[in-house]
Amino acid sequence: MSMLTAHGACLLWKPELVWLNVISDAMLAGAFFATAFVLAFFVWRRHRELMFRGVFFAFAIFVAVCGVTRLLSIYTMWVPAYEIEALTKAFLALISVAIAAALLLLLPRILVLPTRIQLAGAYAALEEEVRQRREAEAMVRRFEEKEATESKVRQAQKMEAIGQLTGGVAHDFNNILTVITGTIEILSDAVKDRPHLAQITNLISGAAARGAELTKHLLAFSRRQPLQPRNTDVNALVIEAASLLRPTLGEHIEIESMLAHDSAPALIDPSQLSTAILNLALNARDAMSNGGKLTLETKNVVLDENYARLNSEVRPGNYVMIAVSDTGDGIPSGLLEKVFEPFFTTKEAGKGSGLGLSMVYGFVKQSNGHIKIYSEEGHGTTVKLYLPQATGGGPEAPAGETGGYAGEHGDEAILIVEDDPLVREYVVAQITRFGFHALAAGNAAEALAIIDGPERIDLLFTDVMLPGGMNGRQLATEGVKRRPGLKVLYTSGYAENALVHHGRLDAGVLLLPKPYLSADLARMLLTALAS
Repeated sequence: MSMLTAHGACLLWKPELVWLNVISDAMLAGAFFATAFVLAFFVWRRHRELMFRGVFFAFAIFVAVCGVTRLLSIYTMWVPAYEIEALTKAFLALISVAIAAALLLLLPRILVLPTRIQLAGAYAALEEEVRQRREAEAMVRRFEEKEATESKVRQAQKMEAIGQLTGGVAHDFNNILTVITGTIEILSDAVKDRPHLAQITNLISGAAARGAELTKHLLAFSRRQPLQPRNTDVNALVIEAASLLRPTLGEHIEIESMLAHDSAPALIDPSQLSTAILNLALNARDAMSNGGKLTLETKNVVLDENYARLNSEVRPGNYVMIAVSDTGDGIPSGLLEKVFEPFFTTKEAGKGSGLGLSMVYGFVKQSNGHIKIYSEEGHGTTVKLYLPQATGGGPEAPAGETGGYAGEHGDEAILIVEDDPLVREYVVAQITRFGFHALAAGNAAEALAIIDGPERIDLLFTDVMLPGGMNGRQLATEGVKRRPGLKVLYTSGYAENALVHHGRLDAGVLLLPKPYLSADLARMLLTALAS
């Protein structure tokens, strides 16, 4: 080393040349080290997804050694340490040869790497594929929603068709039951001193009562029963129903009430709601043959526009919810759409008529409410009734109720308008037996002819459904015009729109539902004459 001289001697130790080389080498070294750091940090952070990371790392070492050579150039400016500089350059040469060889070997693979334009095109194609997929998924969702909506519409149309059929059947059946019920009463009175015949009449009377109960359920499903809705304290009604249910359900079933303290009154017919809760509770009992828990719950709820869009028959607004839940066997999902249909039942033969849920369905729908059933096999069932909240005011008296008839009747004349000959003959016989004078007509035209005649008429007793284009309500309106002060009493096998609007019996209307006992007929005739 003693034979060597510092590199500065080559620059004649001119300060400007020395410092120009020093500063330049220092800047190059700094740039090399910064580049090496960036490459090494990049490889360290992206090593899992980076291609050719070995080449990147070797290149970082190469650049760092280049920086070292620049520092040695500064060092040898004053110290002749050329051996160290030579070794460093030799190491750098080896690395450079290795990197050059690696780059030559990787050149074919590098050339096939996608360009920026190709990547942009691929990204655009990917975006288009994602967009098309999203559109396809949206279309599938719309199709599923449309299919679900169409299924609900078909179900609603089917239920409406079944309702019309059952309503018509119940109407005709009620006419028959009216005659059977009334005549069996007469027969019972005639044979009450003959036990063996009295037993037979009791059997017939029981069968007629069962038929009347059957038609009552059918009318409830078809939404043709006359309701008398009023502001009802739902919590009080549920508590009363629970107390009545305890002996009915048995000790193996626990009853729990979860009543909202702020539950609003509902605008419903309380007697029909009590019957609905009873039917739901009996269904729950049958589903819990080995015991379980029955839960009765009330709560104020709001069914908004979003819910109404998913359930087309629902009107958005405030409702009172009554939920009846059990821990029984549950209902298979494939049968849930059928549970409200009349005579459909999952019970064994002879264990149920299949009319309990259909009656509840019809009552809720006629009350402008909504019903929803949730069930899971092995975990139980919940039926939720959404009933319209009352808008205000205190309890209302049911339409058509009066204080009764306090006086005795005399020789009042009653005009009977009934299109069914059997029913008309029976009613005439009964009214005559009560001591009234009876007139009879088969349709509105015949009735108006009698009204226009000279005979005295104190009361018009008319069926609601009449042939000839004029119903009972229209006949009564025309009859009162021609004879002011004429009293009117209606009868019907089911409630018609002529008397019932929005599920409610019109104010001031007296209606005697078919079938009826002779005592009911006498009571309503007296009430109508005194009204």
